[in-house]
Amino acid sequence: MFLRLKNAQPYEQETEMKNTVLYLMIGCLLAALPGQALAVDGNALLRQVDANLQPESYEMYRKLINIEPDGRKKEFVFYTAKKGKDRMVALFLSPASEKGRVSLRIGDNMWLYIPNVGKPIRITSLQSVVGGVFNNSDILRLDFHVEYDVAAVIDQGDTWSLELQAKTRAVAYDRLKMTVDKKTVQPLDIQCFASSGMLIKTLHYSDIKDLGDGVVRPAKLITDSPLHKGYRSVMIFAKIKKREFDDEVFSLEFMPRVDELR
Repeated sequence: MFLRLKNAQPYEQETEMKNTVLYLMIGCLLAALPGQALAVDGNALLRQVDANLQPESYEMYRKLINIEPDGRKKEFVFYTAKKGKDRMVALFLSPASEKGRVSLRIGDNMWLYIPNVGKPIRITSLQSVVGGVFNNSDILRLDFHVEYDVAAVIDQGDTWSLELQAKTRAVAYDRLKMTVDKKTVQPLDIQCFASSGMLIKTLHYSDIKDLGDGVVRPAKLITDSPLHKGYRSVMIFAKIKKREFDDEVFSLEFMPRVDELR
């Protein structure tokens, strides 16, 4: 059953402590370099964005909604667990036709387990186990700083524009352009590009809420793509909880048992 959360307290109060270190660092640099342009450490800023979005190890629930041009919708609900920088597993809770399916990610490797079908099968980051605009890399997303380096930071007044370059060719998107709100240090939107420079999709973050355990972040992520005109996909986040897991949880052998974690 998908849970809806109550409205959060004002965001400024919730994030003040989180961002203190970042702001102090900027303040010290300004004091040390009077009259000079401040060079923001892009990779440190990206790590702060990641820290604001999610803990390093956690469990959470998500709803994914695929919307077709004629307005028809298909909804999925997931239970997700993540450990460290590169291990994640997602269990389908609904619809009934998908219940019990499990997607696993370890580094750049991904698998799909389908009950009563046999061994888990390999899947790729650009495929989608749910259809729609979100691909497997979006559903099993690692922290941005794990997969990308910051090539440039552009000051745009109330926001920063971060140019991110993939660390390896195994990453789903070769380049990202991320707009970050200065006040909240949260992403507002992300454009995802192929190595050819073609825009693959745009991600739009909104609806900041307290999702639990001190995680105050956008609760809604909407994506659209020029490659799928008229189609949209929406991901809604809820009930994030910091939690440590044994290594065995993120293994092919444990995939049929992920439901035991709930």
